[in-house]
Amino acid sequence: MDELGVDVIEAGSAITSDGERESIRAIASAGLNAEICSFARAHRKDIDAALDCDVDSLHLVVPVSDLHIERKLRSDRESVLRKAVEATEYAKAHGLIVELSGEDASRADLDYLESIYRATIEAGADRLCFCDTVGVLLPERTAEIFQRLRSLGKPVSIHCHDDFGMATANTVAALRNGAMQAHVTINGLGERAGNTSLEEVVMCLENLYGIRTGIKCNLLYQISRVVSKKTGIPVAPNKAIVGENAFTHEAGIHVHGLIADTSTYEPMRPEQVGRKRRIVLGKMSGRAAVELALREFGITVNEEQLNEIVSRVKELGDKGKRVSDADLQSIADTVLSRELKPRVLLEELTVVSGNRVTPTASVKLILDGRETLEAGAGVGPVDAAVNAVRRAISGVTDIRLEEYHVDAITGGTNALVEVWVTMAIGDRSITARGAGADIIMASVEAVLEGINRLMLLEDR
Repeated sequence: MDELGVDVIEAGSAITSDGERESIRAIASAGLNAEICSFARAHRKDIDAALDCDVDSLHLVVPVSDLHIERKLRSDRESVLRKAVEATEYAKAHGLIVELSGEDASRADLDYLESIYRATIEAGADRLCFCDTVGVLLPERTAEIFQRLRSLGKPVSIHCHDDFGMATANTVAALRNGAMQAHVTINGLGERAGNTSLEEVVMCLENLYGIRTGIKCNLLYQISRVVSKKTGIPVAPNKAIVGENAFTHEAGIHVHGLIADTSTYEPMRPEQVGRKRRIVLGKMSGRAAVELALREFGITVNEEQLNEIVSRVKELGDKGKRVSDADLQSIADTVLSRELKPRVLLEELTVVSGNRVTPTASVKLILDGRETLEAGAGVGPVDAAVNAVRRAISGVTDIRLEEYHVDAITGGTNALVEVWVTMAIGDRSITARGAGADIIMASVEAVLEGINRLMLLEDR
């Protein structure tokens, strides 16, 4: 995130646990350019915990709606205002930058909210924050509120949730009407429907409003992938900017337009956010898409052969199947009466996995006619099996696994699964798939299909 160019990193809530404090201390001592912040309630113990982590600033949050004050805190407006002032004074006296945040501000009385803001400014608050805690703001209402709040004389932030899918719109409306900072998260992670998505706000400002944000946009996809992997929370395929389908095209009319001019069906260049354009094949694909894909694999066909390949691609699509690169090559080989002679064949696979046992796998491959034995370990049985295969071919070619995805085709513990992989060598990549009730075998099948197809491309 620091390399990306964000200004403030809220590293956690120091009062949460020993592990959280250890993490915040590590981030605070990492020598980053960004200001490092801790979330805190208006309690001295929260502030002391943040001080113990050596952070630069405090995101000091106080409930400001009557609903939160009366139902959650069982308190009153005067008490909340007093605690907000006392907490601000205490944090400032200990050298912290303070951003005073009004929780549930979008359902609060604005006059009362403004009185808290003004009182904490007098107490030393450096910044203020307006929180749309349950995502009920509308862009036009957001604009009105921030036109009023910008008269306070201190920077005001916007913090939105996406319960109604309005987080990005409300955040941009706030920034266009006086907000100086936006609270955002990678991939829109957050409570319930999530918080405002960093990548959506950045690209909206950069591309639609021509506002330079200082963010290195070409790193957006990379950091999205890292966060998804570390959190174990997948990104929806149709997620704006970073979803796998954001720059993927299938429909024939779209691909035809892209060939003429990419701006016909792309509002931004994929390279701008660290992406690549993908043409996928299915029942919506036309001749132009299929011919373009074949050309990328160095396959030349005549009109009659192209028509036959397109027909078979659509036939697969009509069965509800996505057509992988390996599928297309296989179809082309059949139509052209070419027989693929795989350079790598699986003879045996043994996997050991269990409680308190590091998953390991051993494989016997026939590689260019020679028998090869290799073993590998991994975080799980699939990882171990794939690592064993990669080790077995490492002396011949340097092929890497870039993406791995599993879909359950049927239900139950004996579900039929479909495994999709993207394999790459140098700057060339290929998608392949395997299917079966055994996820390990399906994974190895997909990986070997990808390896053989890439090696075939190398030989051409």
